[in-house]
Amino acid sequence: MWTQEYSVEATASPSSVWKLLSDVTTWSAWNAGVESIELTGAFATGSVFKMTVPGAPDTFTSRLLDVRVNGGFTDETVVGDTVVLVHHRLAALPSGGTKITYRAEVSGPDADEVGPQISADFPQVLAALKAVAETDF
Repeated sequence: MWTQEYSVEATASPSSVWKLLSDVTTWSAWNAGVESIELTGAFATGSVFKMTVPGAPDTFTSRLLDVRVNGGFTDETVVGDTVVLVHHRLAALPSGGTKITYRAEVSGPDADEVGPQISADFPQVLAALKAVAETDF
């Protein structure tokens, strides 16, 4: 299994960050890796979303796992024999802010190739999410 984790601390509260994470219509505003996204159902465990990334001819289908209001969620994407789990975790800081953590876990025959592709932009995505959360809320 291939893994990579990145974190950032924001002054925004967990509920403020959660508002952005749980509203997929905002994702392209702070994540340059999202061209379009469509959620089927509520932002809840078991729901499915379809996402297109810039330059990709195909849409990826992902399932939401372990959705916890103000705490985070995991999304699972399966491509062939490769399984990609991305954990998005929020932890309240004593200051009232939030530690935001993204962790990718990739298993399967293409894990060593897919993992770095999936997580390469995590530092930029986290920085942009932090900036939007601190500005808008």
